[in-house]
Parts: sequence; C-alpha cells; structure tokens
Amino acid sequence: MTDSSTAASSPTPGGSPTPERFNWSWLRVTGSVGPLGIATAVLWLSIIVLLPLAALTVTSFDEGWSGFWAAISAPAAVDSLRITVLVSIVVAVINVVMGTLIAWVLVRDDFPGKGIVNALIDLPFALPTIVASIVLLSLYGPQSPIDIHLNATQPGLIVALAFVTLPFVVRSVQPVLIEADREVEQAALSLGADNWTTFRRIVLPTLGPAIISGGGLAFARAIGEYGSVVLIGGAIPRKTEMASQYIQKQIEIDRPINAAAVSVALLVISFASLLVLRLLAERSVRKEQESR
Repeated sequence: MTDSSTAASSPTPGGSPTPERFNWSWLRVTGSVGPLGIATAVLWLSIIVLLPLAALTVTSFDEGWSGFWAAISAPAAVDSLRITVLVSIVVAVINVVMGTLIAWVLVRDDFPGKGIVNALIDLPFALPTIVASIVLLSLYGPQSPIDIHLNATQPGLIVALAFVTLPFVVRSVQPVLIEADREVEQAALSLGADNWTTFRRIVLPTLGPAIISGGGLAFARAIGEYGSVVLIGGAIPRKTEMASQYIQKQIEIDRPINAAAVSVALLVISFASLLVLRLLAERSVRKEQESR
C-alpha cells in the first residue's frame, strides 16, 4: 500500500502526475480564542494603532524623502528632538533609581500610611497631565511659595516628566519583589555578605528585566509627553521646547507635513528604544535561567 504523499504525486491514468495537495497547516489556529477572536483583535489593533500610524507616515512623506528630511533636519526640529531625548533619558534614569527604591520600601517595609502611599503611586495615571503642569507651575513658578523657580528651565521639564512617569518602574518592580525568594538573600547574609553585595549579586539580577522594562516605558512616555510640560516648560525654542510642543507649533502655523515628520521621528525613537530594552530584558531572563 502506498502512503498518502506517494498517492498524491502518483501519475493519473492519462500519464500526467496529479498536483500535490496544498498544505494548509500554516493556517491552523491553536488556543481557546479561535480564528474569530484573533481576527477581532487584529482588526481592532489595525483601526486603533496601525491605520493612524500609516496615515501619519504617509502625510510626512507628502513632499517626498527630501521634504521629510528637510522637516526633521531643520535646526529648531533638531533642537527640540535633542532636548526631548536628553531630558527623557535623565527622567528614565531617575525613575529607575527612585522607582526601584520606592518599590523596595513598599514591599519590604511596614510603616503608618503605607496603603495611602501605595495608592498615591497610581495618581499620575488618573490625574490629567495638564493639572500636574498647573500644580508644578504654582509650586515652582515665578510666584513660588517655597522660593524655588523652575519655570521655563530644563530642570522644570525633568520634574514634570518624573511626576507623570513615576508609576512605571514602581509597578514593574513591585510584583517581582513580592515573588522574590528571600531565603536566598538570607542565606547570602548568613554567609557573610553585606547588604550591598546581596542586593548587587542576588536581588538586582532578578529585578533587572523589570527595571529595564519600567525604565523603557518611562522613557517612551516622556518622549511623547505634552500636558505636564506645556506650562512649566515655557516652550522656549532651542532651550526648553519639547518635540511635542514643536509639533503643536507647526500645526498652528499650518505646516502639517513638518509636524507629521517630527512625529514619525518620535515614533521611530520610541519604537527603537522599546525594542532594544525588550531584547535586553529577554537576554537578562535567559542569563538568569541559565544560572539556575
């Protein structure tokens, strides 16, 4: 008896071989959602994310590559992108340090009002960012009640962006700390390791992927932030003007192609940073699994 593959390719009575059967295995869907669920998710993702991004990209190239390059290489655009990236990097580093510390305190320490502090961490998610800008302007503006003036300065941008990006690292690190095996830490301490060595050699490798992920999300959020910096930043060209403010200015003066081009540049920066950080996080996870 011949197998199915042989029968599929055997010649017909007329002498010509029959065509091989088409392999539909690549269309097979596994899981509980099914083809309809996957199609719905892809459709929703396309409508909400892919189509708007495609339209933005097409608009940015309405004048061709030369027009796109002229828009993003204009001195004011380059300065706004440079300020945005530098400030966002500083904010991400601050969040990595302080967010990890806050997560550690919330998980490992008990103190009065801990529940309130834990709830306040999510406040920047719920609070409109323009409200944060108003509050910061009242506190650090020209009429500052504490005599600290950060209005229209880059430190003011850093404070505003640190406020709106605070939860990312905290909420990324917190569940990992909760699930961490403290017996390994206690064993290291019992063998004579000090607190810093225990944290650096045992705790930090475990928290590494979560810290990288939270820092990347904070950076990506800061890159495109507008509401929290619109007032306290001052939008001084080539000094405190963020890319988001530059984009708004281009729209106001009827230069939508320039606005779209700088928006695409921000999109590329955000996507590239998240991709790199994701690869680093996966590498850290593989190293941790190999070391066990």
